[in-house]
Amino acid sequence: MIELEGLTKRFGAKTAVDHLSFQVRPGVITGFLGPNGAGKSTTMRMMLDLDNPTSGTVRIDGKHYRELDEPLKYIGALLDAKAMHGGRSAYNNLLCLAQSNRIPERRVGEVLDMVGLTPVAKKKSKGFSLGMGQRLGIASALLGDPEILMFDEPVNGLDPEGIHWIRNLMKALAAEGRTIFVSSHLMSEMALTADHLIVIGQGKLLADTSMADFIQQNSRSYVRLRSPQQERLRDVLHANGFIAVEAGSGSLEVDGTTTEKLGELAAEHAIVLHELSSQRASLEEAFMQMTAGAVEYHAHGTDVHGGAPAPGPQWGKTSQGA
Repeated sequence: MIELEGLTKRFGAKTAVDHLSFQVRPGVITGFLGPNGAGKSTTMRMMLDLDNPTSGTVRIDGKHYRELDEPLKYIGALLDAKAMHGGRSAYNNLLCLAQSNRIPERRVGEVLDMVGLTPVAKKKSKGFSLGMGQRLGIASALLGDPEILMFDEPVNGLDPEGIHWIRNLMKALAAEGRTIFVSSHLMSEMALTADHLIVIGQGKLLADTSMADFIQQNSRSYVRLRSPQQERLRDVLHANGFIAVEAGSGSLEVDGTTTEKLGELAAEHAIVLHELSSQRASLEEAFMQMTAGAVEYHAHGTDVHGGAPAPGPQWGKTSQGA
């Protein structure tokens, strides 16, 4: 388990992380979300004692990271897949890590095989593609067979097969009772992977909840209907207390009810339906709704082919704590 209590980090006048308190529990995949500049990377660096907090504490199974003997056996992390010695082979990069934590050499071959890098084990990592480097970084996180794993953008550079593989690997590790903490900007992937969400904005905790509850609480749910008898359908809905809003493609949207109720109502009045579907916002839409007031960097304008130039991101603020 990872426990944060009142974690705070300031860079001069800038507060990157602001009194964060939450727990990352075993047996589930916990997603870590936030806009650029929210403080995610700084938080993860403090978890691993790569940055010292201004105040507050982080504990890994009850201890600070620096207190762990042979830390790779407790927690494995992928924060930057490029943080490998480019002049060393994949095998030797992992062997150095293994020797520093008294991990048997046989484990190096096991994790290389696990991530699919056995054919290039003897090649220098500086020649690796982005995806191969990512696999090597994942191998380093798995090296000590730890109970806790942290991944920052784990699917970065991976092909579809690799994305499917890491998604299933994380689920399998969580099913074994391990603690999995993963940060990503890919909402579609996070929606398929995470069970629980920690959401921060401008360094502050915005949400600590299950994936299902997060989407439900931060998005609109409605029923969509389409019918060749649209005017009659609208009149019947209105007569029964439902407010139907006209949407695109000749459809109607109704809040606050179920497909069962509306289907039965249409059948009762012999109205033909071409569509009757329950609609719920995606994780991305719920995330945008939740973090709308906490976005630090805004891009303005979409015309990139002509007319007035579209201003870029607002760089007036420091990017520390991204």
